[in-house]
Formats: sequence, structure tokens, C-alpha cells
Amino acid sequence: MQTILVIDDTQDNFDLVADALEDDYRLVHAPGGPEGLAQARTAMPDLILLDMGLPQMSGWEVVQRLKSDAALAGIPVIALTAHAMKGDRTRCLEAGCDDYMAKPINIRELAELVERHLTGVPSPALR
Repeated sequence: MQTILVIDDTQDNFDLVADALEDDYRLVHAPGGPEGLAQARTAMPDLILLDMGLPQMSGWEVVQRLKSDAALAGIPVIALTAHAMKGDRTRCLEAGCDDYMAKPINIRELAELVERHLTGVPSPALR
């Protein structure tokens, strides 16, 4: 079973992601940037879902650290963020994220986005 690391400081956001993905993936939760970086090194996830608005260490800093670490740089990172103004998607991608989804999260779209990054092809149920 593939592993997804969810770095998000809000339990409700993690619970929403878990409801959408926990049947098909092993989920690991980190409530902050430092914990997320540690979990990434320990769990070596197949994909990371990253809240960009984290306290203590922003998602921007987390993705830069992930992408500068040779062991972690190849892990796809999807920004899940309330930053949904014009230019925020581009800013996330330029920071190193591989994809972007604005909050509030649409769980069907999230499942399809995750599937696409992990397999390259959306599941038949989502086509």
C-alpha cells in the first residue's frame, strides 16, 4: 500500500483527507513543518500533501527543504492551501510543489489528483 504524508496543522483538514483516501492509501499525519520533515525522512512516503499556511515553519520553507534533500527531492508534493488568489498556484509551483489544490478541498478532485500523481492514470471510477 502506498504511503501519503499529510502535513497540516488542522485536525479537521487531516480528517477530511483521511475520509477521502484512507481506504486506498496508508496515511501519515504531521501537524507541523519540523514534524513533517522528520516524518518524510522516516516514512519515505510516495506522496506529500502539504498545507502551505503552517505555523512555526511555513509550507514554503518545508517544500524548499524537501526539494533540496537528495533523498526526498523526488517525492511529489501537492500544495493544499487556502492561498487561492491570482498567482498563488504559480507561486506554489515555483516554490517546488508538483501540483496545487485550493481549500476547501473537493474530495473527489483530491482523490483524482493523488491517483494521477501516484499512477499517472486516474482510476476508472474517477474518469
